[in-house]
Amino acid sequence: MEDYLQLFVDETSFYNRIVLGNLLPENLWKALPHFIQTWIRNYIGGTAVYFISGFLWSFYIYYWKRNVYLPKDAIPSTKAMFLQIVVAMKAMPWYCLLPTLSEYMVENGWTRCFSRISDVGWPLYLLYLAVYLAIVEFGIYWAHRELHDIKPLYKYLHATHHIYNKQNTLSPFAGKFQLSRSFNFHSFVLPYMLVVCLCES
Repeated sequence: MEDYLQLFVDETSFYNRIVLGNLLPENLWKALPHFIQTWIRNYIGGTAVYFISGFLWSFYIYYWKRNVYLPKDAIPSTKAMFLQIVVAMKAMPWYCLLPTLSEYMVENGWTRCFSRISDVGWPLYLLYLAVYLAIVEFGIYWAHRELHDIKPLYKYLHATHHIYNKQNTLSPFAGKFQLSRSFNFHSFVLPYMLVVCLCES
């Protein structure tokens, strides 16, 4: 069993080396515990996904398809977008802790994960993926709801998120899809699925 779990540790170590090894001097990250390395990698990746998807969304909605999806005067101000970015950057360390914790649980055998699709087959793999995404959606819904119900969290963390999107729900930096769903899908599903497919080849 330990050899099997080592496959997951090797995979996350590989990702850590790719990201951290190319972006940071080795003396800054090599001696850090594996969990911290993984969190830093997820933070860098999550921030990149956030800004790239936010930029592409802004370009598409506000410039390329201007006035198609929004009324003429509905484009948010630079200040409104900046506030949304600040809120997202406050939340990013916490969002990045989720995939880090998930990887830790997988590496320690606390979950039932498979390193190759051939271990379970495509039908069961797709079923597990669908169940996982349903659980993630459920969790995101309740976390968001609690941000509204717990007044200090709403006041200090979440209220800024609604400054803009009460007026218009197409804000690229305020939408949950841009930060949580997009990040969760990319960080949990695509890397594992890609590596699993590559390993089977």
